[in-house]
Amino acid sequence: IILLLKPAEPLVSSVLQNPAVVMKGQGESVNLNCNHSNTNFNMIQWYKQPPGKTDMTLLGYTRLTSNVVEDQFKSLYNVTGNGQSHSSFVILKLRQPEDSAVYFCAASDAQCCMKPSAQTKTFSVRK
Repeated sequence: IILLLKPAEPLVSSVLQNPAVVMKGQGESVNLNCNHSNTNFNMIQWYKQPPGKTDMTLLGYTRLTSNVVEDQFKSLYNVTGNGQSHSSFVILKLRQPEDSAVYFCAASDAQCCMKPSAQTKTFSVRK
């Protein structure tokens, strides 16, 4: 299995991903690392792009002290770290050919979102 990783351009971004290329066999695990130095960023996301495709799938992310793997991938991957500087992404057990892909990490300034507490509308009457 060959995993290609998209390293960030150092002049464009302060996000660095390593290793750049991983060659491992079926059943082995893989550890990918992502680091950034932007003090305004507090989240690192991990994406997968299958060969020949342009779309990417969010696999998981780390935000501050929360490490999240998307529900459908919890048995396949693990995410650790803190979004403020680093994150590690682990493929627990390589599958062929499903795990052959390009993996991306991205750092951002995540905003917390809260669902409205009630479905209410406020009406005003104009005179």
